[in-house]
Amino acid sequence: MIRFLFRSLGLLLVAAAFIFGVYDGMKWIADRILVVTRVDAFWNTVHAASLQDLQGLIAGSGWPWLWDPVALTVLRAPVWAVLGVLGVLFLLLGRKPRPLIGYARS
Repeated sequence: MIRFLFRSLGLLLVAAAFIFGVYDGMKWIADRILVVTRVDAFWNTVHAASLQDLQGLIAGSGWPWLWDPVALTVLRAPVWAVLGVLGVLFLLLGRKPRPLIGYARS
């Protein structure tokens, strides 16, 4: 059951990554300038208050090093790349285990 949920979530995230890749590609073709939708810009568009809450939570919890190099690197990455990596990770978590070689299944 949990593998099904991981695979479903992984497929949805990979599909969303594909959609954002097509969106950025269409903007590139139309404007003839490479425009990449970053995670922080998209998050600000969707819900800006939660991004500020996340910054206060991470920086104020005693781990300021986690916000500056780690979280900001992810937030400055393209949306299609972050969603694609997360989707692939969920797909790998939801895959079926390999069959054992040399053991009879009964």
